[in-house]
Amino acid sequence: MALVIALLMLLVLTIIGINAITTTTFETSISGNERVATDAFYAAEAGIQVALNQIPDTTPIRPTRIGENSYFWSGSPNDKSSPKKINTLGEYPMEGFESSWSFRRYQVNATGESFGAMKEIEVQVAYGPFPGGSGY
Repeated sequence: MALVIALLMLLVLTIIGINAITTTTFETSISGNERVATDAFYAAEAGIQVALNQIPDTTPIRPTRIGENSYFWSGSPNDKSSPKKINTLGEYPMEGFESSWSFRRYQVNATGESFGAMKEIEVQVAYGPFPGGSGY
């Protein structure tokens, strides 16, 4: 009887051990994917910063390497081979400024890639003030 109970206890402990190993492997995979996705997000953020620094110039940002396997460019994930330019959304007045001043709006889309993971960020920014309106 003791032998049967001992074998059943070993079976239960083996199943618990296998389950623990499987869970650990799965959690390691999840954390690795999260790290790669975070790297891709920060690569896209780098592209946004480059684009903001070049405004009012709206030329495309070519794929730029920032790490071993990380790149950024302007546009969507499909635009890596031919990046899109920064969009100009026109001029508009802003609260707190009189009507003789206006701001230019831009929309920046940047994509970051790291080890095959891609993240896209979209930012709209106001640039100005510039003399606007009728000037009266």
